[in-house]
Amino acid sequence: MEQEIAEIERELRLIGRHVAMGAFSETCDRGPHLERSAYLLLSRIEIEGPMSIGQLAEAFGLDTSTVNRQTAALLRAGTAERIPDPDGGMARKLRITPEGLRRLHADRTWATEGLGVVLDDWSPAELAELARVLTRFNRAVESREGRPWPRPGVAAPAPDLPARA
Repeated sequence: MEQEIAEIERELRLIGRHVAMGAFSETCDRGPHLERSAYLLLSRIEIEGPMSIGQLAEAFGLDTSTVNRQTAALLRAGTAERIPDPDGGMARKLRITPEGLRRLHADRTWATEGLGVVLDDWSPAELAELARVLTRFNRAVESREGRPWPRPGVAAPAPDLPARA
């Protein structure tokens, strides 16, 4: 089992390298791409709706100062805007702008088209199996962290809570 775990670690590291070299590159024929952190933050806001800095920090397991810097970049780029809490709370929330949605969707299209090229000779069954295994892996990580990632149209599983002594 150690060898299999080592092989999985290597392949995950290589996936990270491919993403860094491809889907999140600085430019392509569609113009500049969003920074990785912007892509992730905007993706989460798109799924959940307006979120506060604190909510984003908790969702990503990051320090609020880190998220504050990242969201300041979103505001400067015009991809997000601050709004009053729609639920009447004190904290202001960040909402994705039409420009943010346009850029997020353009990046997502570019990335999925790239995946389509790479996976062009895979059968529908192989694609479904890869999606199933990746989802299972990500849900296992999310369960350990206690921070499930929302998926459109899918109810999030309850996080596994540690046993009380």
